Amino acid sequence: MARRKRNVFLKGLLKLILTLAALFLLFFTSVYIGLWGKIPSEKELSELRQNKATQILANNGELIGKFYIFDRQPIQFKDLPKHLINALIATEDARFYEHNGIDNRSLLRVLFKTILLQDQSSGGGSTITLQLAKNIYGRKDYGALGILVNKFQEAIMAKRIENVYSKNEIITLYFNTVPFSDNTYGIESASLKFFGKHVKDLNIEEAAVLVGMLKASHRYNPRIFPERSRLRRDVVLYQMKKYGYLTEKETEKYMKKDLVLNYKNYSNKKGLAPYFREQIRKDLSEVLDTIKNKDGEKYNIYRDGLIVHTTLDYKLQKVAEASIKEHMANLQKQHENSYGSRAPWLTNDAILKDAIHKSKAYKNLKKDGMSEAKIMKELQKKKQMELFEYSGTVTRQASTIDSIKHYLKFLNAGLLSVDPKDGAVKAWVGGVDFRYFQYDHVSQSKRQVGSTFKPIVYTTAIENGIKPCTYYSGRAVTYKDGWKPTNASASEDEEDLNYSMKYALSHSMNTIAVKVLMDAGISNVIAVAHKMGIKSKLPKVPSIALGTAELNMEELTEAYTSFVNSGKPSKPYYITKIEDGSGNLLAVIKPSKLQKAAYSEKTREILVNMMQGTVNEGTATRLRSVYGLRNDIAGKTGTTQNNKDGWFVGLTPNLVTVTWVGNDDHRIGFRNTRIGQGANSALPIFGKMIQKMNADNYFKNITNARFKKPSADVADLLDCEPIKKDGFLKRLFGSKKDNAEEIDMNKPVKEEKQKKKKGFFSRLFGRKKKDNK
Repeated sequence: MARRKRNVFLKGLLKLILTLAALFLLFFTSVYIGLWGKIPSEKELSELRQNKATQILANNGELIGKFYIFDRQPIQFKDLPKHLINALIATEDARFYEHNGIDNRSLLRVLFKTILLQDQSSGGGSTITLQLAKNIYGRKDYGALGILVNKFQEAIMAKRIENVYSKNEIITLYFNTVPFSDNTYGIESASLKFFGKHVKDLNIEEAAVLVGMLKASHRYNPRIFPERSRLRRDVVLYQMKKYGYLTEKETEKYMKKDLVLNYKNYSNKKGLAPYFREQIRKDLSEVLDTIKNKDGEKYNIYRDGLIVHTTLDYKLQKVAEASIKEHMANLQKQHENSYGSRAPWLTNDAILKDAIHKSKAYKNLKKDGMSEAKIMKELQKKKQMELFEYSGTVTRQASTIDSIKHYLKFLNAGLLSVDPKDGAVKAWVGGVDFRYFQYDHVSQSKRQVGSTFKPIVYTTAIENGIKPCTYYSGRAVTYKDGWKPTNASASEDEEDLNYSMKYALSHSMNTIAVKVLMDAGISNVIAVAHKMGIKSKLPKVPSIALGTAELNMEELTEAYTSFVNSGKPSKPYYITKIEDGSGNLLAVIKPSKLQKAAYSEKTREILVNMMQGTVNEGTATRLRSVYGLRNDIAGKTGTTQNNKDGWFVGLTPNLVTVTWVGNDDHRIGFRNTRIGQGANSALPIFGKMIQKMNADNYFKNITNARFKKPSADVADLLDCEPIKKDGFLKRLFGSKKDNAEEIDMNKPVKEEKQKKKKGFFSRLFGRKKKDNK
């Protein structure tokens, strides 16, 4: 009886086992033939193609950024250090070289835990090849049987991968596809991001950190959890010792070392030169529209792993960004303190209302059909918000309207530095922080350029035969429609004094700039401006002499390159060549060079000498007195009407730099000229930049360069006193040079009769000269 029961039990058990085996085989077959989703064939696996990040390189080959959906930068097996491979095998798959893609012992353990113990996180048993299959194709949700379906699919793929690739190729594929922290894919990208070096240069403890991250990329992120990451690193080092890759002594030595990162974020909004990288992205799309790959398709900057070489100087870009940050933090304080509680971003309802209506939040609510009252109520709700400050990002309770007010107050800035010989861009800073201010003031913004336009006026005058020692009265004149330009440092003595053109330009005298414009001819000035690289339409009005035309920073920079490039303007450019991921050349971009000069060499020498005067004794003297610069520098300051914009253009023989500062809302200017003038708002950026360059021997080709001495002919033309007093008769009867009919375009001008306000003896003997600076 007992034997019969045992036999029945054994038969039942056998049937159960056979049934389970049949079901298992049937289930496995259903996965194998693709009922749960197609599994790649060996042929498809042999043609693996992963999305690769496009790399943006500085002129020295240094990586400055990437474009990607997944941050991946593939490498070859020869680039993988032996200790990195050892760390991976010791930690993830000790029998990697012994199995054929599936470690049967570990797999049985996983199946037992999953099926019998219902442990969905049983882990273990996953080989490098199985992980590679998962990395490439990911996992899908198949409900309760999901983990088994995915495991079977990965096992089938792993076997096929092992049939197609060698062990070294599998290791390489794995390292190129495995995910790391911070949306980073592949060991090369991770190495560059966390340690700022190529994978071939990783030391043992750094390799252990990255391998340790594979267990759980967020949990062991060394940037966020450094101590946890260090402990995980030590586990990897212990595993390396366990399997004979390290000695006891070596393991102890490496475990004692601190975790040291050199983190470099290649996010589009962070890192070095974000505005420049965004401009590259825009231009790259246009260039790639004209190039086809071997399959006749257009290249994709997010998946094809292109290499873009640029002209950007990595070190100069860092210096430029640091100079802007230092100066703007201080200038912002001056700006806010000057307004106090009466600041327009706090008190001007029209400005605030307009800013609210332009905001994305308002537009989205309006689109949803909300009434104005409900929208305003919604925008006043407070929430946790991250806000920009120069001292560091702050998080606090604020409403959307609070945020709009906060950002209205900020000044912004732009900087462009180029090599004047060919226009190669060396530094490009489009704003103070790309994360919060994405409008690029180098490429997108057009602003009035103020007195930085005056050298173009003087260039035209000299080119048309007006000698640099021609003297002009400082007397103010009223032009058509009652426009009367005056000087920032206007004094009663100016009408009795005559100024050389060099003095007038270096001291940025508005009254004389307009008179020089009239003598040179407005049409002639506009024609020369276009020859010098100005593309924007220029109005035919006298006020153009004071820079009322709105120009782009790139075209202003191009115009100024002509002063240190034999009169030939150099158009700024920044991409030199594009390669595919294997280094095959796809495109070469050459600078566009004009063969014909915009003006004569003699005129060029005179203008450089005049603008050196701006730095040595004119409106830019603080470069000498405050920043202690002894370099050969020519330059021009610029300030626009009502202190809306501050400009400075700095020229050295081998570098042209243009800086701008202002508020993105034209209605908000500086409170006063003391703060807003170009010499205070924009010049210090250049001053700080050259200071830093002087301290680094790397820049000696720029900082040690000297302007050529003017020729004897030019020196003779410039040999005159800067200021002359009116003669006896001129003081008595006035100067015909300032008569309206001589300086007006269409005779709608009247001469200022200020001398009538003075007595006879005052006109005869004049007043004692005051400092006009």
